[in-house]
Amino acid sequence: MLEQKEQALLSALASMGRVAVAFSGGVDSSLLLALSVEALGSDRVVALTADSPLLPRHEYATAEQVASRLKARLVVVPFDELIIEGVRANGPMRCYHCKRARFEALQAHAERVLPGAVLIHGENADDINDYRPGSRAARELGVRAPLAEAGLTKAEIRELSRRRGLPTWNHPAASCLATRVPTGTALEPEALGRIERAEAALQTLLGEQHLRVRDHFPLARIELPAERIVAAASEPLRQEVVTALQALGYRYISLDLEGYRMGSMNADV
Repeated sequence: MLEQKEQALLSALASMGRVAVAFSGGVDSSLLLALSVEALGSDRVVALTADSPLLPRHEYATAEQVASRLKARLVVVPFDELIIEGVRANGPMRCYHCKRARFEALQAHAERVLPGAVLIHGENADDINDYRPGSRAARELGVRAPLAEAGLTKAEIRELSRRRGLPTWNHPAASCLATRVPTGTALEPEALGRIERAEAALQTLLGEQHLRVRDHFPLARIELPAERIVAAASEPLRQEVVTALQALGYRYISLDLEGYRMGSMNADV
């Protein structure tokens, strides 16, 4: 079944002739880029990475690493969503406004660097069940989602990535930094930087990549896998976590007993 989906996807990509991959360096877009190069050859593929305040720097570094490994041309597109009021205000349709503007920018850039290319992005079959107003923006602009069209789930994408030796195959699911901020709280560069530094500090201290720091400043709400909560709340880690996050300006440090879960801020929508 998986092999059939894989072949159908490769055929679909080949039929597009030229593609521009909206490339974040995450699990999904990395596989999509790899399959695009397989189907079309590197001369008919370009990876477009929006260099944005919402993209953590470690993900940007991964995007460079994966593109180099695949011998794919990587073009960095400077893009600041925070100048868009519908994004900065962080309302329920933030993702729509963000993706709409981003895809428009990427489409314009794709036409310059690889004329006639179809812009594609890494939405997968599981994403249909999540709150993703950005998907509407993609459909409106004709941005294709080949992974979702082929019916590939996240687990299947990881397996195909593992088979290809992609370093992203077991990376934790990624999301933009805005997902750490409660809906209705304006997005500020200072807060986004604080969140990124806080998560990096915790990943180092705890040796755990699957985590989020939800920013209710001056309170930090830490989400960890449930099995890691006791260790993080015990000495000496407890004090180390408190010290690290207070150094970034947080006054109150909390552990969410429900544990790490994607989209926990969606409850605010």
